[in-house]
Amino acid sequence: MKLRIDDNVLVTTGKYRGKTGKIMRISEKTNRVVVEKVNIRTQHVKKRQGQAGQKIHYEAPFDASNVIVICPHCSKITRVSFIRLKTGKKQRVCKKCSQSLDKPVERKRTKKK
Repeated sequence: MKLRIDDNVLVTTGKYRGKTGKIMRISEKTNRVVVEKVNIRTQHVKKRQGQAGQKIHYEAPFDASNVIVICPHCSKITRVSFIRLKTGKKQRVCKKCSQSLDKPVERKRTKKK
């Protein structure tokens, strides 16, 4: 899957077409994503002993093919390509501006005793 958590995406089809948001969860087995403030569902919870009934609003997952990545550098929707670095690792790249879509990973330094 070419999507990652914390990617900004645009919803391309369905009721929420045109909305943008950040990916919160990804399920690679079912090829579904959860985007914040998109595909809001309501669940009614019955009252229980000592608690009142309530409505719970949550973001439901939907198919990953219904979103497209927004490049953080050029702010355009883009397809994702991959390049191979000299270290041998693959890196996601914007097809339009050729900038990296991956955020740099900060390593925690430990003090040697």
